[in-house]
Formats: sequence, C-alpha cells, structure tokens
Amino acid sequence: MPTDTEPSVLVKVLHLIFLSTFWGMQIWVTFVSGFVMGSHLTRHAFGFIQSRLFPYYLHIGSACAFFNLTIFAMYHPSELLNEEETTQITVFFVCVTVAALNAQWFGQITSEIMADMHLIERSYGLGQDIGLFSRKSYSKLRETDPKYKQLSRQLTLYHSISSLCNLCCIVCNGLSLYYLAAHLSTL
Repeated sequence: MPTDTEPSVLVKVLHLIFLSTFWGMQIWVTFVSGFVMGSHLTRHAFGFIQSRLFPYYLHIGSACAFFNLTIFAMYHPSELLNEEETTQITVFFVCVTVAALNAQWFGQITSEIMADMHLIERSYGLGQDIGLFSRKSYSKLRETDPKYKQLSRQLTLYHSISSLCNLCCIVCNGLSLYYLAAHLSTL
C-alpha cells in the first residue's frame, strides 16, 4: 500500500465482500438463473420475475462497485499511485459508472418496454409459451402491429445496451479479482 496506514482487517474484509458479492451475483444472474428461468417459465412469468429482480440486482451491484472504488481510493491517494494502481482505480471507476447507468436508466427502460410489450401480447393471447418462444407468432405480431414493432426494436436496443453494461462490469470485476489475487502474499 502506498499510504502510511495499512487498511484494517475489517476494511480488507469489506472490500472483499463487496467485490465477491457483485461478482457472485453477476455470474449467477448472467450465466445461470436467466437460462434456467428462460427454459422453464412462461415468457410473461420470466419477464415479470426479471422486472422485479433486476432493479435489486442492478442497484446492489452499483452500490458494491461504488464501495469498492471508495475503499480503494481511500488507501491509494492519487499522488502516490503507480501504473498498476492507476489501472485498478480506473477499472473501479468504469465499473461504478457503467453499473450506475444500467441501474438508473437502461435496466429500467428495458423493464418498462417489456411490460408494454406483454400487454400487447396478452391482448393477442400470447405470452404463455414455455422455453424457446414460438418466434413465428411474435414475428407475425410485429408485422401486423406497428406499436409492437416499435417496442420490439426499442427492447432489442435497450436490452443490448444493458447486457453490454453487465458484461463490462463482469470484465471490470474479473480484472479487480485478478489484481487482488496478484497482491495476495498467502492464501
């Protein structure tokens, strides 16, 4: 550490808790729960659950990213940073920024658009299919309903941006875990 004071064990534990909590949530939500729910729930049940869970996931993640940046910055003053620490603090800053944008904007807009689409789908008797959704019915609906077509395009855009934000945070946290592991003297 480049500061005169070594962080206490409590501070180190908090830093590890915040980093590992965010990493664990990311891996679970991104690579496990979405695939399991998507293959076992109806389209609308899956969307409803995601719209309720994602705000918690995104806000807890952005809080964890913020606390990691804060803790790291407190013990690494900018005037004493070496190149590796500058990279690490930049990674934390990028993670906080992207996570906050996703929590405050992209994630919310995605859920709102999806809810509007579900209302239209219900009016046509769609949304109760399980697993891989019948693409033909939804393609036909896009062709016949201009509002649904517009919402579908918006959903694709915002969901893609939200997913990229999530992947960016996974990369940032992976780099942070690598940095942390590289600086462990023992296990």
